[in-house]
Amino acid sequence: MATMSELKTAVRDTLESRGVLCQLKARIRAEVFGALDDQREPRPLLSHENLLINELIREYLEFNKYRHTASVLTAESGQPEAALDRHFLADELKVSEDASSKSVPLLYGLVSHFRDSGDHRGKVFLRGLHTAPGQEE
Repeated sequence: MATMSELKTAVRDTLESRGVLCQLKARIRAEVFGALDDQREPRPLLSHENLLINELIREYLEFNKYRHTASVLTAESGQPEAALDRHFLADELKVSEDASSKSVPLLYGLVSHFRDSGDHRGKVFLRGLHTAPGQEE
């Protein structure tokens, strides 16, 4: 007959091998964050820039199988449950893709573009947002 310690270990190992333990931990974290979140304080409106940034991050997280993290991001940010269309994202960011770039998240392509850019004059000039984060355009 198995001891209680052996039974706990067997259950934990089984849940880990099925991927259930990670799901449970992520769900518990999300519930704890939800309980701590002050629901009386309204969230700022999701700006167009934040919508795009969150979607780039979500695409990266899901590609790398960080699905639990992606679900917490979606819940906390107010991002729509359904992912935005990749073609829409590329159009919004004025990005052209070839067949090989479509196999990885857009964020990889953006990082690669700036890292490997032939422009060695120095830093990239960034402009501020059209609107402050959390405000409608």
